[in-house]
Parts: sequence; structure tokens; C-alpha cells
Amino acid sequence: MSDALRFESVSYRYPGALRPALDGVSLTVEAGSFVVLAGGSASGKSTLLAAAAGLVPHAQGGELSGEVEVCGLTIRENGPAERSAVCGYLAQDPETQVLLTTVRGEIAFPLENAGLGPAEVARGVEEVSLALGIAPLLDRGTAELSGGELQRVALAAAMARRPAVLLLDEPTSQLDPVAGDELIWLLRRLNEEWGTTIVLAEHRLERCLAAADRVIALEGGQLVCDAAPSDFLAWAGAEAPPLQTPVAAMWRAAGWTPAPTGVRDARIDLSGRVSRNWSPATSSATLDRRAKPALRLRSVWHELRDGPVLLRALDLTIAPGERVALMGRNGAGKSTLMRHAAGLSEPTRGRIDRGGRVGLLLQDPGAYLLHERVGDEASTAALEAAGLVGYEDRDPRRLSGGERQRLALAIVLDGDERPAVVCLDEPTRGMDRADKAALAGRVAELAQAGTAVLVATHDPEFAARACDRVVLLADGRVIADGSSAEVLGGGWYFATEVARVTNGAALLPDDGAALVAAAEVPA
Repeated sequence: MSDALRFESVSYRYPGALRPALDGVSLTVEAGSFVVLAGGSASGKSTLLAAAAGLVPHAQGGELSGEVEVCGLTIRENGPAERSAVCGYLAQDPETQVLLTTVRGEIAFPLENAGLGPAEVARGVEEVSLALGIAPLLDRGTAELSGGELQRVALAAAMARRPAVLLLDEPTSQLDPVAGDELIWLLRRLNEEWGTTIVLAEHRLERCLAAADRVIALEGGQLVCDAAPSDFLAWAGAEAPPLQTPVAAMWRAAGWTPAPTGVRDARIDLSGRVSRNWSPATSSATLDRRAKPALRLRSVWHELRDGPVLLRALDLTIAPGERVALMGRNGAGKSTLMRHAAGLSEPTRGRIDRGGRVGLLLQDPGAYLLHERVGDEASTAALEAAGLVGYEDRDPRRLSGGERQRLALAIVLDGDERPAVVCLDEPTRGMDRADKAALAGRVAELAQAGTAVLVATHDPEFAARACDRVVLLADGRVIADGSSAEVLGGGWYFATEVARVTNGAALLPDDGAALVAAAEVPA
């Protein structure tokens, strides 16, 4: 079988960087493989994909040594335009990749660029939009889309020409659980039926390990593991615990081996280890709701002229010090609600009461970066709280996705006045598990100081760890509002991986391990 991708002793340093982003990487990916790239923030995953796509060094500058080859095209002799004929690429920030004003035009653009006729272009747009569930968006403007919708449009444009190789950087980071699962299985179908080579960088490995043939892990720009998914989990448990999936972490805490690569295998394995008669998880969170609310939305509507209704008679009250996860499918109204909370949008009907300043972190962290140095973006204290001490002289735009997200949050929180509410819109995009754990700790600190925190997220694990209450939106209205255990325990899509394995009796790995220890059948 021929090689779809080949790296030979590749090192790369971004302009002005002190350390290489890739350091002597050598690997080959056979045609028809499904490969997952794992690693912490700034480990080199995005740079490796950008190099394969020909963007490094052609679009980024910097110093490159070694050789990168995709389907026989080399990085030195063939530029990004030539490589795009065989290689589709989705960047971590889709808002930087979408160029045209309409969804139909964006997806059609690469097909028209390839010289296809009108009928072939129309068919290609129709097929890929149906496959990704975005056919209803075709006549919408790209500026009107939610982050998840924009991500699917950018992915559709990358897939439209049916490239031999698909390079995807965090393709599910802004997708709701249903769309995320559907995307992974669509990629597996492309891989199996069309022989498309998939190379996928992802932090939430539980979404994709069951579909993968192979996992390549990077650390500090170097390859540290290259193995089948089950062998990768064994390595991660011993050498890199933050890279474990939640269920793998639960198995390791329980002292069980081998770790399962997916929910199905976990449930089968668990059935032979324990006698299950468990009660659902409960929540003990209590708040003084007699205090003046930090935020109250009363029958709030937001209707677009000649367009959709984004919020429908929405009622929501958040108390000081409360930590609330806002969940729901793409386009449910989460970002719209947050923009209203912060005063960036005004309701067409209804009323919003605020207990003080409302800070807002939008989905695109790049919108907050104004300077050439990280040290000029926020105070030393804010950078220290974000774990960015030592980054002061770095270019903010050269940071990894997770680092840019942490910097943007530091900018939002910087200042002498404590906000009454902090709204975080998809704050974990591009973050590894260690960064997510640190962010959950930061959320707890804010809540303890009396600030209410509202987090829009598609990540049930983060919601369960960081928040004590979950509000589920659909079609611009609240359809569920309860404790994290109530909302994230008994479901399937809006549930943690551990909850799916334990039927909602536990949400997080340590709780799951304690639960099964008490119910384990003696050997």
C-alpha cells in the first residue's frame, strides 16, 4: 500500500519562536488509514497538519528542515494550491478559513476552482451539504451562522472535492454531541468506502478512538507514541495520564486493564466485573436564591426581520456565585443568549436585569488580541492566573488554540472591578484536559468570590466538572434546567462518557471508579 503522508526528519520553527514547533519528526501514514493525532496544547499537532497541507512554511514563514510529502507532492516543489487537489484541510479556527458571504458559494468555491462544470458543482454542493446536515443552511449568509454551523461549512468546503487525504484540526470542537458523533462516523464511512485517508487532531479522544486505526501522540514537537488505540491508552495511562479518555481514566483508577476504547466495549467489560444495581448520581449544590440575582432574563425574544426567531420567551435566573453550563445543539441560541446577557444585543421583546458588569468571552479568541506582545494584552496578575507567565514576549497570534483561549479569558477578567457575571462561549476549544481542569478551577474561584459563571459548552465532561447546574436550550427556549447530575446523567448525547457506561450513576472517572469498587464481583 502506498504512503499518503510522509514526514522525514522534519523540524520547524515559527518566526521569532525560541523553540521548534516540530523537532525531528519522522512518520509515514499509509493510504486509507484513519489516524488520530493526540497531545497537549502546543504539542505540535496543528503545526504538523499545517505542514502536511503546505501552509508551513509557505503561508507562515519560519524555518523548515526535512521533507514533507503528501500523495507524492513535496512541500518544497509543490505549493498549497497543488496540494489542495489531493488534500483537504480544516483549520482549528474555521472563522479564519471561510472566505465567501454565502454558504452555497463557500462550498462551491473549491469545485469551481477545480474547473468543474455547473452541474458537477451543484451536485457536489448538494451531496456534501446533505452528508453534513447543512442543506438548510445553503442560502444563509456565513456571517449569520453559529460557531458550530460555521465549522461544518468549512469542513464541507474541505471535503467537497473528495480529496484523497483529509487533514482535520479539532473538527468537532464546536459541534454539539449529535453532530460530533455523526461527523466521526461519516469520516469512518469515507475512510472505509472511498479509501480516504483521515488524519484528525483531537483533544476529546473519546469521540474518535473507536473509529481510528492508529494514534500518534506528540509532545514538545516530538513523536512520543505511535500505536493502535488500545496500546495508546495503555501508554497514556502510564506515561501521559491527561491524554486518557474518561473511561480509560476510570478503568485505571479502578485498577483494571486493558482500558476500553469506546462505550460499547466498556459496557461489555463492566457487565462481567460488577453486579449493577446503582442509584443515579445526585447533586448537593445549594445556593441562597433569596439574594438579588446576578442575571435575570424575563420572557426574552429575539426575532430577526425576515429571518429566524433566535430566542423565544426565554426565562432564566442565575444567582451570585452560581456555575451554570448552557448546552444544546448548534443554533439552539446559546451564543445569542450570551450576547444579550452582556448587552451586545437587545431583545425585541422582554427584559434583562443585571446585577453588575457582565464579562463575555466570545467563541473567537482572536477578536480580543490587539497587540504584538502577550505582555501588552493583560496585566501580569491576569497572565499568571491564566498560566501564561513566560509568554510575555510571544506574538499572541502565534500561540496554540488553547493558549489563545486562555489569553482571551485573561483579557476579559482583567481589571479592578469584579464582574457580577462572566459568560464563556465555548471556552475549552483547543484546550487539552489539563487546561480544562485548570479552567474548571478558575471557574470555581470566580464563583467562590461571588461571580456567577455561565458557560456555553458542548463538552459534557467539562460541564460536569466545572458547573453545578445545566440549562439545556432548543429552538431558543429552555427545555431542561437542573443539577449537573440530573441533566448529564441519564441521557446519551448530553451525557458524560462515564455516565453512558454507568447508566448515569456517576459522571466523572474518579466517581465511577469508587462506584464500581463497591459493586465489583469477587474474582
